[in-house]
Amino acid sequence: MAATPRPTMTDVAAAAGVSRALVSIVIRGATGASEATRARVLAAAADLGYRRDTRARLLRSSRTAMLGVAFNVTEPYQAELVELLYEAAELAGYGITLSATGPRRSEQQAIESLLDLGAEALILLSPETPEEVLAALGLPVVSLLHPLRAGAVGSVSTDEAAGISLAMEHLRSLGHHRIAHIDGGSAVGSAARRQAYLEFMHLQGWGPSAAVVSGGPSEADGSRAARELLDGARRPGAEPHTAVVVFNDRCALGVLDVFGKTGLSVPGDISVVGYDNSRLARLGHINLTSIGQDGAQLAARAVQAAVSRIDGGPVVHEVVAPYLEPGGTTAAPQCEPPGGPAIP
Repeated sequence: MAATPRPTMTDVAAAAGVSRALVSIVIRGATGASEATRARVLAAAADLGYRRDTRARLLRSSRTAMLGVAFNVTEPYQAELVELLYEAAELAGYGITLSATGPRRSEQQAIESLLDLGAEALILLSPETPEEVLAALGLPVVSLLHPLRAGAVGSVSTDEAAGISLAMEHLRSLGHHRIAHIDGGSAVGSAARRQAYLEFMHLQGWGPSAAVVSGGPSEADGSRAARELLDGARRPGAEPHTAVVVFNDRCALGVLDVFGKTGLSVPGDISVVGYDNSRLARLGHINLTSIGQDGAQLAARAVQAAVSRIDGGPVVHEVVAPYLEPGGTTAAPQCEPPGGPAIP
């Protein structure tokens, strides 16, 4: 006769009508759940005969010296940051335990896994979970790459406005003024970069030529946005843009692909600037001009913020300065006939 499966936190969550993360908070005795919710969860656990895993209980009864890191497996730059987080954590005397998110695994699942593994603090790369939910987890949380301004969740991020200003100043210094922006859609950081672009165009008096094309974080998003940008340039009376600032390097790869396939020379016909200065950007056949995020500083400060909170320190919100990495995708615009260069 087969043994009856042991009830899990997921079973308790379903019976109590709450999330698994909330069950974890109640079972661990952490703050963040109302008395009514706590009573409902405990009653459901009792009805199901749920018992905490002895190994997990022993793990949490002592210091694990582990920082939990959740990152998106589809984002190359986040993978680069994970390597740097390992180095920073080791210097601080901590280890790293990872939990990935992706198309088939939610951020909530990643966080719950880190809680079960006994992480003393969480570092979440570009988290999308609402801040109030993160604050209720019952342990220190640091948002990396997604800036927060206040509250119980710390943050370490790049100065997005400064990054876009660097890109725009670089293009202005080369002689560009008809500059478009392919944004990141709803991705973390997109709104701040888009706003910085629009403000720069307005302050330079170039507002009438400003153009924001909806993009996203992936190569496919960049390809779609590039085609839309070129379609706009073909309209009667349109003046084509001579440069484009793209949300990130992955998106820029899609842009470069479409430009190449339609016969546009980069940077001869149009200059392209990416964002992240990732390893993709530095490939010899890409050589993308890109805004760099200081990954070593971001990782070191995120670990410091998490460890400080573990030791009872205050919540911190830090911003790290970006830098420009020139590449082979930007140059002075060609001498243009009236109406701008012809774009296929």
